[in-house]
Amino acid sequence: MTSLALVAGYPDDVSTLVAHEPPMISVLPDAASAERAALGMRAAYEAKGVGAGMAAFMAMTMWTGEFTDEFFAQPPADPAMFGMPTEDDGSRDDPLLSERSAPIIAYRPDIDALAAAPTRIVIAVGEESTGTLTARTSEAIASRLGTRPVVFPSHHGGFTGPENGYPGQPEAFARRLREVLGDN
Repeated sequence: MTSLALVAGYPDDVSTLVAHEPPMISVLPDAASAERAALGMRAAYEAKGVGAGMAAFMAMTMWTGEFTDEFFAQPPADPAMFGMPTEDDGSRDDPLLSERSAPIIAYRPDIDALAAAPTRIVIAVGEESTGTLTARTSEAIASRLGTRPVVFPSHHGGFTGPENGYPGQPEAFARRLREVLGDN
């Protein structure tokens, strides 16, 4: 999202941008519901700490399709189910879960500036991400730019290795990125 803002503000500074699954909630048809889900994640974090917040984050990002009443009717996500701590350590400084992530949720891309930029903008989506929040945001932003997302191997973190805990396919991801960058 930062690089999309860079291109909108400084269109002559970037020749090619590959934005992999930008989580721009504002472009979704169910943006208000997606924002509500994100605020629910932050509320879980504020009330019960990092484990509860991350569990809510995982439940939100793993949900497929629009955020419906069915999503909001679910019981709170169990941190232990995701291997997260169940005890609250009292800290509230996590950049993803705290109020510091509010600008990400609130970000509204300047579609006209992006479309007018001479920058080649490639919106990328992981092949395993179908229907998830970041796949849906990728599809929506690409559509607004008059393109289609380019499919990459793996998932949202497909470029990461086993150190991540949820490894992607970094070698295949790198090959695909090289192919995309070579397509001028």
